[in-house]
Amino acid sequence: MRLMVFDLDGTLVDSLHDLSDCVGLLLAEYGLPAPSQDAVRSMIGDGVGKLVERALDHANAKDIDRQTAIHRFMEIYGPRVTERSRLFPGTKETLNRLAENSWTLAVCTNKPVAAANNILRTFGILDLFAAVGGGDSFPVRKPDPAHLLGTIALAKGTVARSIMVGDHANDILAARRAGAKSIFARWGYGLPAYADGATAETDRISDIPVIADTLLKDS
Repeated sequence: MRLMVFDLDGTLVDSLHDLSDCVGLLLAEYGLPAPSQDAVRSMIGDGVGKLVERALDHANAKDIDRQTAIHRFMEIYGPRVTERSRLFPGTKETLNRLAENSWTLAVCTNKPVAAANNILRTFGILDLFAAVGGGDSFPVRKPDPAHLLGTIALAKGTVARSIMVGDHANDILAARRAGAKSIFARWGYGLPAYADGATAETDRISDIPVIADTLLKDS
């Protein structure tokens, strides 16, 4: 069995518009200006909690309770998770191609698992995945390798036959620390430096099947 594990935000789904909108709405409730979309892009990758904390730090909002703000952000974001988000071009076709070529698919994301499932279901691709490991599915999250290892176990895969695909340093670090191969998604939100340590990298999700076949051809 070959297992392909995908990150969600910035890898399968272009969610920047919705995340940026909701950060702006949250800060507006506190009378604070919204950060630019580029600023929000740099805050994505470590889960909702870190996103909210970074947005508050960006606004120099030191007196706002972080946990209250995180809870309120989820209230705002919940109904809007797919309002302006879209699958990256070629995503659905690539996932179907992988499945047709006997790849098992999974998602490993720092986003809460309920939100991740909702997004995947809305875009009609949830049934393609054998497992979804969210940021609250385990005691740890990426870049801790136990998050990826737990997701691989949920999908009934093995590390030696698994590849992690993601646009953030957390994805590449989790894979490297777990002993899995990785592909850096250059089409996502991450900086080029985040590819350090990746087994391979590419600009297009449609290239993934060919690259993946090459990475595991001798294993």
